[in-house]
Amino acid sequence: MWRQQHLGDKPKVLWDEACLRWLDEKQGKKSLVHDETKIRRLTAFRGLYLHHMTKTVIMAEIAKLEGSNATKNRYLAFVQALLNKAAKDWEYLDGAPKLPRYQEAKKRIRWLTPQEAERLIAALPDYIAAMVVFSLNTGLRKSNVFGLKWQQIDFKRKVAWFHHDETKSGRALGVALNDAAVAVLLKQRGKHPEYVFTNNRCKPVKDVKKPWKKALQDAGIENFRWHDLRHTWASWLVQNGVSLYALKEMGGWSDFDMVQRYAHLAPEHLHRHAGLLNSLLDTKWTQLN
Repeated sequence: MWRQQHLGDKPKVLWDEACLRWLDEKQGKKSLVHDETKIRRLTAFRGLYLHHMTKTVIMAEIAKLEGSNATKNRYLAFVQALLNKAAKDWEYLDGAPKLPRYQEAKKRIRWLTPQEAERLIAALPDYIAAMVVFSLNTGLRKSNVFGLKWQQIDFKRKVAWFHHDETKSGRALGVALNDAAVAVLLKQRGKHPEYVFTNNRCKPVKDVKKPWKKALQDAGIENFRWHDLRHTWASWLVQNGVSLYALKEMGGWSDFDMVQRYAHLAPEHLHRHAGLLNSLLDTKWTQLN
């Protein structure tokens, strides 16, 4: 303690102690359960002092983890965030090592044509079909659809409201309900006093894996996940002229980079920009007969 007070030495703190403080300060945060999972898997750091956690040590252990590069990057991001806090806020370290990231494969975009969507809906039990139609018209994530409650629905303003702790971005979100989405909701009235969507036993829907898989097979649709309904919703909007900025607001994305993946589906704006050069050259080569 004397050396810390008079010489500025940093305290020797174990990774385990830092993790406990991190979890204590993150109580109530949506990401807490994910952080706890990462800590449990990072067993190699237990009993290690923070000042011994060099870039070389950390990268060597992360490399041993099973999973994709994207998964490893999430662990790196967590360790980086904890060490940054240990250095800047808790003053356990003079500085945190800068951890490089693995190169990730570009995220896939799988979306359905309207004809494919109709085949899928026809192959599903009615209670799941209703959820799919609602998803295709709102772009809501699976957890938000499955957990949707009547108190979140404002029929007068045609909006579904979500608090900050109910969205992936951590921001409150109001989702516009088109006529098709409202029609689905009206058909759900009276089935449950609290939850919008219920199964055949009038209980909140928990799992649809088996009927979902069967419907995909019956409809002849491959390589399609529930989350791809959100990709389908976004793709349909962009193909019908909705701007990427409007899409970002409608989908509740916090990062514009997340909607850039749909840019290639709307080449019309590029044609408009290219057309600005039409009148600059007037030669026989540029005359359209």
